[in-house]
Amino acid sequence: MKKLLALILALTALSAFALAEFDLSQTIAVVSREEGSGTRGAFIELTGVQKKNDEGKDQDYTYAEADFVNGTSLVITTVSTNPAAIGYASLSSVLLNDTVKSIRIDGVEPTTENILNKTYPIARPFNLVSKGELTNPLAVDFMNFVMSKQGQEVVAEDGLVPVNQEAAEYTAANLSGLLVVGGSTSVAPVMELLAEAYTELNPEVEVDVQSTGSSAGVTGALDETYMIGMASRELKDSEIENGALAVAIGIDGIAVINALDNPVSDLTLEQVRQIYTGEVTTWDAVAK
Repeated sequence: MKKLLALILALTALSAFALAEFDLSQTIAVVSREEGSGTRGAFIELTGVQKKNDEGKDQDYTYAEADFVNGTSLVITTVSTNPAAIGYASLSSVLLNDTVKSIRIDGVEPTTENILNKTYPIARPFNLVSKGELTNPLAVDFMNFVMSKQGQEVVAEDGLVPVNQEAAEYTAANLSGLLVVGGSTSVAPVMELLAEAYTELNPEVEVDVQSTGSSAGVTGALDETYMIGMASRELKDSEIENGALAVAIGIDGIAVINALDNPVSDLTLEQVRQIYTGEVTTWDAVAK
């Protein structure tokens, strides 16, 4: 018991030292994704940064002084090189990166287990999008693979929560041709892995995965630029009205991240909202 108490006291002292070394009075460097990003769309909805305006329409109140960057990798790079920065990125990307750290939200770690048990509050589906039901044999077969036992294992290995827990085995259909899949930069990494696994079983098929953003993915599916689109958010009503159909292939958490040498490791969901709307601008306002 004495050893445990000593360890707790030592960790508390170390945490206090880290806080003392870090200048908490400095301005928070807010890093956000660009407009049209599915990650941003999901983040602002789940954190309350988006809310109804006076006209009753959804409005994004992201802090105007934020650094808006394109793509998951640039968010991580920007945050990792600035101790005062805060950002957000798909959990599947953060789990594979050791240059930033994830922040606990309402005391809950962003982990696969916590997404599955629904205790982590910032999570969204990874969707594949088509114009109505898929009819192209190659696209149908690829979707069958993604939702199969083998496909869902790839999804799980990439840090996502599989949606088909009772998936059946996939049997190759011996097809050939080119399958073009495009959209979300967050979905693209797992899609590359799925494409690789699929083409190993179907060597006469080529899968071209294009990272263009969720909105472009939905648009591409609707105008049939892509045989299958990728979106890291729910479909908008207008997209559904235009014929878009989404199938979730896994559930991804969005991790709030900061630099490794930033001692702040816990925030409430409300504090995240306040930071991203500019209501809170310095680290001392949220540090414990």
